[in-house]
Amino acid sequence: METVAGTVTHDPPPTTGGPPGKPLIVTEDAELLDDLLRLCAAAGATPEVHHGVPKPRGSWETAPLVLVGDDAARRVRGAARRRGVVLVGRDQDDSGVWRRAVEIGADHVLMLPDGEQWLVDRIADVAEGVGRPALTVGVIGGRGGAGASTLACALAVTSAREGLRTLLVDADPLGGGLDVLLGGETAEGLRWPAFAASRGRVGGGALEESLPHLHALRVLSWDRGDCVAIPPQAVRAVLAAARRRGGTVVVDLPRRIDDGVAEALAQLDLGLLVVPAELRAVAAAGRVASAVGMILRDLRVAVRGPYSPGLDDREVARLLGLPLAGEVPAESALLRPNGGKAPPGAAARGPLARFCKEFWARALVETAGP
Repeated sequence: METVAGTVTHDPPPTTGGPPGKPLIVTEDAELLDDLLRLCAAAGATPEVHHGVPKPRGSWETAPLVLVGDDAARRVRGAARRRGVVLVGRDQDDSGVWRRAVEIGADHVLMLPDGEQWLVDRIADVAEGVGRPALTVGVIGGRGGAGASTLACALAVTSAREGLRTLLVDADPLGGGLDVLLGGETAEGLRWPAFAASRGRVGGGALEESLPHLHALRVLSWDRGDCVAIPPQAVRAVLAAARRRGGTVVVDLPRRIDDGVAEALAQLDLGLLVVPAELRAVAAAGRVASAVGMILRDLRVAVRGPYSPGLDDREVARLLGLPLAGEVPAESALLRPNGGKAPPGAAARGPLARFCKEFWARALVETAGP
């Protein structure tokens, strides 16, 4: 059991894979009810309200989150034990709250107003039906022109083709825009500058629906305006919202590490460092790996040919001291005039798509929980 004061890290409530359910509020305290209804509204949730254990008890057992006012603890003492029960009170000096929490099997004890932000986040998780976070992969070039953006797009296109909810994030404001690489520069939807003022919690569903939809995936790219930086707080809020939606998130990263990029790196599950197999590129990639490795623990090298004499993919990985993710094959269609009309990885039987499919198969197994 945990007492809550302010925002804390927490596990999402259990989900059944169905549509999100309504949180349940049990209280007769009018003032407390007003506060809880206000917090539910802030989280985008419409709760069910009862003075005691609902009869029949279906909503008590099936609600994804139950908020029990301290005034109602004795009335729910005989209810079936379940996860996701929060005992909510106001008196910080009431030592008896712990005994009452144990009696009703509460997971958490929350005191208002200190725990408001934590509770809003928890209710919002329920409203969005949060389950397993998205597998989030960053792609960064070991040197300029390494092909990181091409690989990032191919990974996203392949993920979407495999039926996963997929978001491709362009974290490089000077890269020209991934929407252009996907042939969707005129597609309707918001770009990064629209989120520059984002703080706190961004709704995952609202984010997804607001972005351009290209090749069965969502894309967060840059526009062609003058904005070339997003505050780190906005990067944190947007990527956290993207991760809560599940599936996969692919982030195309620039080689420079500023505060915004550091926030993006902190959200990654793993990173791919794309390195052409030439000595100068390996030397440059070593400096990038050193900077990225200060934030991201799981960084792997993806080697791109052709190979310089004395180098192969394993030797490049050895020189960099990184695990080898594999050899990134060339996509011949991208090298022909007008070949860019099809996005990278669009040819399902092409070598690049096969590389990406194998990568996802391994990564999803490695990161799967029990």
